[in-house]
Amino acid sequence: MAVPVIDFSKLNGEERAKTMAQIANGCEEWGFFQLINHGISEELLERVKKVCSEFYKLEREENFNNSTSVKIMNDLAENKNTGKLEHVDWEDVITLLDDNEWPQNPQEFRKTMAEYRSELKKLAEKMMDVMDENLGLPRGYMKKALNDGEGDNAFFGTKVSHYPPCPYPEHVNGLRAHTDAGGLILLFQDDKVGGLQMLKDGQWLEVQPLPNAIVINTGDQIEVLSNGRYKSCWHRVLVSTEGNRRSIASFYNPSLKATIYPAPKLVAEKENQQVDETYPKFVFGDYMDVYAKLKFQPKEPRFQAVVKAT
Repeated sequence: MAVPVIDFSKLNGEERAKTMAQIANGCEEWGFFQLINHGISEELLERVKKVCSEFYKLEREENFNNSTSVKIMNDLAENKNTGKLEHVDWEDVITLLDDNEWPQNPQEFRKTMAEYRSELKKLAEKMMDVMDENLGLPRGYMKKALNDGEGDNAFFGTKVSHYPPCPYPEHVNGLRAHTDAGGLILLFQDDKVGGLQMLKDGQWLEVQPLPNAIVINTGDQIEVLSNGRYKSCWHRVLVSTEGNRRSIASFYNPSLKATIYPAPKLVAEKENQQVDETYPKFVFGDYMDVYAKLKFQPKEPRFQAVVKAT
């Protein structure tokens, strides 16, 4: 069993219906799939790999090696402790937003990543249009919901992560198992060093490295908007003793002020009207307050907790 790989270019040809069905299956049965021929140039993607790897070497590697995570790990090994660190992630991370400070080194980092983020945002909106069509919703429904109406109010952030080699991988996760809080996630993962896994039917499966593919996964808010048709999927990152895994995840999330609830059309179509109790109406900012405390705990109680907290 392998995570689906979908040729996005075939949406525009004779195989459009087949490709739409593949995307529907990826959203409904998996929550994870990989896009190839997605329209982002390989030249740009190669530049992204280069600047992110150089940035880590120049600006982050030394600090990570002197970090609290490394110290805790070394202490654990020296004490011959066989336990696992449950509240530590073996991850170095920075977040890029339109209005925060970006690295200046290497010189090409800012220009390259700004160009990349622009292309990823366009791809996210194309993918949401496909989701709308597959769900029978008006074109632009999901984009409008995440943007809290008209305009460009959605949160679009990019997390640049590295998972350095770990001398004791049995003691720690690169990133603990969780579902993503927001909307649509587009991941450009390392094409040589693996480690990303998703949970499918009770089994952890590797999201296999595939050169210049973009991994798509749906977050909690897409699950709500789709009235449960599209599930946000549990995933994690394992570490290894070899290789420095690069991971660049972009998040198309709702505005913090956006009110999120199942699309009324999808509620009306579902026989079990109890679904309203599973996915209540809430403000995304309130959900994020709950998520920050319960990120690594079971997903379903979070939807109810956000109502109780407001």
